[in-house]
Amino acid sequence: MVTRLPLEETVLLGLRPTRQEQEHVWGLAKRLLAAIAQSGRAEAMVVGSIARHTWVKGDRDLDIFMLFDPLLSREQLEEEGLSLARSIAGAFTDRFHEKYAEHPYINATIDDVDVDLVPCYHVDSATCIQSAVDRTPFHTRYITSRINGLIDDVLLLKQFTKAGGIYGSDQMTEGFSGYLCELLILHYGGFTPLIRAAADWRPGLVIDVEKHAAKKFDEPLVVIDPVDPKRNVAAAVSLDRMAGFVELARGYDENPVYEFFAHPMERCILKKELAVIISQRRTFVYAITFATPQYIPEIVVPQLKRSAIALREFLERNGFPVHHASYDMQADRCMFLIELLIGELPAIRQHHGPPIWNRENADKFRKKHLAEHLSGPFIGDGRYEMEVPREYKTAKSLLSSDALLTVSLGKHIRQSLEKGWTLHEGAECWQEEFAPFIAEFFDRRSPLTRILREK
Repeated sequence: MVTRLPLEETVLLGLRPTRQEQEHVWGLAKRLLAAIAQSGRAEAMVVGSIARHTWVKGDRDLDIFMLFDPLLSREQLEEEGLSLARSIAGAFTDRFHEKYAEHPYINATIDDVDVDLVPCYHVDSATCIQSAVDRTPFHTRYITSRINGLIDDVLLLKQFTKAGGIYGSDQMTEGFSGYLCELLILHYGGFTPLIRAAADWRPGLVIDVEKHAAKKFDEPLVVIDPVDPKRNVAAAVSLDRMAGFVELARGYDENPVYEFFAHPMERCILKKELAVIISQRRTFVYAITFATPQYIPEIVVPQLKRSAIALREFLERNGFPVHHASYDMQADRCMFLIELLIGELPAIRQHHGPPIWNRENADKFRKKHLAEHLSGPFIGDGRYEMEVPREYKTAKSLLSSDALLTVSLGKHIRQSLEKGWTLHEGAECWQEEFAPFIAEFFDRRSPLTRILREK
């Protein structure tokens, strides 16, 4: 029998869906399933946390999968799947629209419930999938057949990771998915055993419940999918998110308090506060804002991450050391926020030529620069060197120039920047829609540090 702390029992009172809420959501689910069955075009099933009874009170996300004949082509699946999903959604509401993952589906709001109507293939095994979503029905069957008696533990873990800011396998969060939370609870046998074990986790940990891994993985945390031996359920978990979970587990194990389950307060910052912070730090801060590419976050966010790394390298190649750089994506605009240790450089820089021993190239270098009116060529460490004018003496001029487009940017990020960007400096970087992001940029804390300070 699971023994829980009084604190955990209190937390669970706010996490378990009420009977009324369950009846409301499941009543809608049954009506949708009946409508799909009546169409005769596909089988249907409820998947996700609602199907597995591991949903948190208030999280009314109902996932209905429509299972089609696997002999259909991908084009036929999309066409017939969207056609059926539109007709089903339209019979219940006029509030629905297309969304895109690996292939398109319909998202609708029906009776205050967020409903996804997703077409997939009705395959015999998760190892025979034709699209990524084909696995989901197998996940649901696996968890529902084993989770009885541990549902409350899953709710605690979900809330624990949400409060710690590490819940969600999206590209921006790089954290723990609901399915991963369920598998961890199954593997360790409950919330408390998981917390105690996680306090000693190290990168390279492999959890293989079914002992059937069919390949090796390089991610810091590896949890082999029990329905697909070639998939790591924890692939989205970054090293820092794994470390954050370990830190939270240690903190809770030592001192279990309510703050470990409390929703984190959204940090914010005013423009005048930003001005004071920059003045105190005596650094140079720049913000590049541009239109958000019209693609799903799963496509855009990795490109933002890759582009931010390339921007850092671009600045440092040009002599501007980067202290911190990050990115944020809002509905209409994205931002790169960069803090530099130096904002202005001398008018000249040193240009290295070939070694004297490389006679042919050394002669060419000397002759080429002989008539120039700057210092050099001179010899340093056995090679020719020159002092040449610096093309960009300030970071502001560099980041304002078309040279920015020579950086190894993500495809859609480049396309957006080619249409124009805005550069702000200092306190002018503040913009209301990015205020929480800017606040976090200058007040970085580990998950446990945030909880202890807020406590």
